[in-house]
Amino acid sequence: MNNEQSLAFLSKLEKVIQDRLQNPSEGSYTSKIAQKGVNKVAQKVGEEAVETVIEAINGTEELLKEEAADLIYHLLLLLNYKGLELKDIVEVLEKRHS
Repeated sequence: MNNEQSLAFLSKLEKVIQDRLQNPSEGSYTSKIAQKGVNKVAQKVGEEAVETVIEAINGTEELLKEEAADLIYHLLLLLNYKGLELKDIVEVLEKRHS
């Protein structure tokens, strides 16, 4: 998968997250955690960030990739829960880079 396909997948994942927030689905992890409120969603971002750091220091490359994926997913969930999108964050990064 090239970078463009990877970025397209993140966009697709974000759309799934947005749909689950707007149309909760029984059995959906995204719907379940979102229903617990912003504190729980934010807590999951923190947990996954810590787990990512631990794997970066002491773990394997495979476990680091798994934890980083969990972190990105939960961050996308938190951003969308708060009415933001990945593009909003990219805009900040672009401004900082210019």
